[in-house]
Amino acid sequence: MTNAEIAAVFTDIAELLKLKKENIFKVRAYQKVADYIKDWPSEVEQLVKEGRLREIPGVGEAIAKKLTELVTSGRLEYYEKLKAEVAEKTK
Repeated sequence: MTNAEIAAVFTDIAELLKLKKENIFKVRAYQKVADYIKDWPSEVEQLVKEGRLREIPGVGEAIAKKLTELVTSGRLEYYEKLKAEVAEKTK
């Protein structure tokens, strides 16, 4: 996955969390990470391989696990669940 694709998923997560009225700090955390990833000078995929995700500002343990899952499998279970929850609420 490209950095732009990864950033798009994390931007979507921030938007979905906003729709769910989650804690604003959690929303901002995902948005900030998305912004950093979008402009990061090297590929996040390489950082995953080298165990260097924490070099990205705002990436803690939970977000690092999500990034690793997304990069290695091409999907993110947390993201899929959020989309389903929001879709269910908007019916």
